[in-house]
Amino acid sequence: MKRHSLFGKNDFASGPVWKIILIQAAPLILAQLVHLLYNVVDRIYIGHMGASGSMALTGIGLTFPIVTLIMGFAALFGTGGVPLFSIERGAGNPRKAGRILGNSFTLIVLSSVVITALCYVFRRPVLFAFGASEESYVYARDYLNVYLAGTAFSMLATGLNGYISAQGFPQFGMLTTVAGALINIILDPVFIFVLGLGVSGAAAATVISQAVSCALVLHFLVGKRAEIPLAAFDMRLKKETVTGIVKLGASNFVMQGTTCAVQIVCNSTLQTYGGDLFVGIMTVVNSIREIFMLPVSGLIGGSQPVISFNYGAEKYDRVTRGINFNTLSGMAYTLAAWALVYFFPRLWFGIFLDDGEMISTGIEMLRIYFFGFVFMSFQFAGQSTFLALGDAKHAIFFSMLRKLIIVVPLTILLPMLGYGVKGVFYAEPVSNIIGGLASYITMRLTVYRRIKRKTGEKSDG
Repeated sequence: MKRHSLFGKNDFASGPVWKIILIQAAPLILAQLVHLLYNVVDRIYIGHMGASGSMALTGIGLTFPIVTLIMGFAALFGTGGVPLFSIERGAGNPRKAGRILGNSFTLIVLSSVVITALCYVFRRPVLFAFGASEESYVYARDYLNVYLAGTAFSMLATGLNGYISAQGFPQFGMLTTVAGALINIILDPVFIFVLGLGVSGAAAATVISQAVSCALVLHFLVGKRAEIPLAAFDMRLKKETVTGIVKLGASNFVMQGTTCAVQIVCNSTLQTYGGDLFVGIMTVVNSIREIFMLPVSGLIGGSQPVISFNYGAEKYDRVTRGINFNTLSGMAYTLAAWALVYFFPRLWFGIFLDDGEMISTGIEMLRIYFFGFVFMSFQFAGQSTFLALGDAKHAIFFSMLRKLIIVVPLTILLPMLGYGVKGVFYAEPVSNIIGGLASYITMRLTVYRRIKRKTGEKSDG
């Protein structure tokens, strides 16, 4: 049976697939670039705070697992529903799509309250378990005391933004992020240097900017421009809807959760074998990695609703074209990024630090960490396809494989086998190669087989 979209020009079902993906991805890349400034600008200013800059940056690095976990819950209850929302929209079921959006909102609000309370109560023992020293803990504590007040804002802004792009309005999705990030950029130097608030000022600027982004996201979703708006009658939790959101969102949550686990193990191992200096270096390395991951992440974010929509509309040839475009463009970009890091490492470190010792020591660590970065394109191509088609089982497994099954054990074992602190950085490229290839090869063997079968069934019908 042929299905027809109800949504005209935003149905993603006509025109070159690569062009539609780029149209969707371009504003998302810009939005994510600006969104990254929420945290990266904080780190840049903090790293240049003078004599205390390096230790303050180390303290901020200790908060990464907590921030990552918060975003993990936003992904679990928010972005986890976006592919389902897109599939229902493509299949012409706006009522079911609206229920998914409303339940996502409720889940995010409830979880943000619980997370905030738990983080305030247990922040000291948790931070020391993450590798804090008495000196670095002070900076981590001061940052979290303020940052946690904006947990609901950050979760709603991040978790619900995808529902804007999924309705064919990626430009507005970009605007919500850009507006908040610009406010953060303006307020950071004022709060940190002019008012002398240090890391607390950086956190305050972030909270205010996240509140603005959250307000804009909600304004759109309850407004007249939304084809499927956020409605009160859809916010009542339904077991079937919640199960679907959590089932698919679990993949994103596992991705964030395993990232959190990796950050914890890395920081604690680095503290054992190298001290605060190497915890600070890893903070900078992760920041550089976030910058280079943005275009790939934006491309994936732009392609997911397109692939999901066409899958729901039974246009399987367009699904495969979208997957192929993701793979090839991702490979080209990650190769270029790898070259930029290898040949200009001092340039990237200098963005975040004035500390000569940390920069000179960190250059070798940065090159080790980014070795084989191109294999991340295979990880993303496989992972995003599983997510777009609602294959939670494979998406969750390959999230766990690369980080939890490969990175964490290697991070612990390699330093013990004589590699010292370098072993922590070697774990990343090994996981990229093994995990990336495993994810992509499995995707090609399973997804393409499924599409071939469905194409045959469609032809027979």
